[in-house]
Amino acid sequence: MAALDKDQVIEKFTKAYTAQNGKAPTIEAKGGWYSVDGGKNMRLAALDELADSMGGEAPAEKPAATAKPKAEKKAPKAAKPAAKKASKPKAKGSFSVKAAYNAKLQAENPGALLPR
Repeated sequence: MAALDKDQVIEKFTKAYTAQNGKAPTIEAKGGWYSVDGGKNMRLAALDELADSMGGEAPAEKPAATAKPKAEKKAPKAAKPAAKKASKPKAKGSFSVKAAYNAKLQAENPGALLPR
């Protein structure tokens, strides 16, 4: 494995990022970790791989990829309130972790004795 040159990798990433997003990134370096636009910290090798993945075809793929998760995220949000509403009538009082754990044990192994 060849050693990566920090300046070359950052220059390569900056060119790829600018071509894809239309603006230059802000890269913060701290202790061998690099943060791009305040996002997730990554090592220099990961930054190099990200620059390689930002090719000429990547801008066309990214908007399509980001559009699909947004649509998928909306569907589960609609399902979650329905599940919460269904669980509320089942509980006669406030929620108890102990009672929920006991119900789980009884559902998994009917007839088992509950822990002390």
